[in-house]
Amino acid sequence: MEGLRLDIVTPDKVVLNAEVDYVGAEGVDGQFGLLPQHAPMLTALKVGDLYYRQGSETHWVFVSGGFAQISDNKVTILAESAELASSIDVERAKAAKARAEQRLADPKADFDVQRAELALARAIARIRVASR
Repeated sequence: MEGLRLDIVTPDKVVLNAEVDYVGAEGVDGQFGLLPQHAPMLTALKVGDLYYRQGSETHWVFVSGGFAQISDNKVTILAESAELASSIDVERAKAAKARAEQRLADPKADFDVQRAELALARAIARIRVASR
């Protein structure tokens, strides 16, 4: 059976080019899974994790929003940012989580709440992906 070509690209770099058997991710409308011969599809991604399987191995990637395009056995992830689980600096992510929680806990602080909530979601997702 022919596999899937998975390309994960950010504005700064190509994060991954690989032949895979399966891709799972979380779109804005919920989780989805992709096997070879999947129908063409375009969907927005949530901040969170993406995983792919190569044989019996499962690999995890942090994805910060973006889009997934599926066509002709090719999955292209166009993400604002993305990191392989092995590349995530967990201590940095924990520090970012603490900063975001501190900002959100201070009712007198003058800051962008939506930005702090997004920073918190990214930090939590990075920590989760790194722990897998």
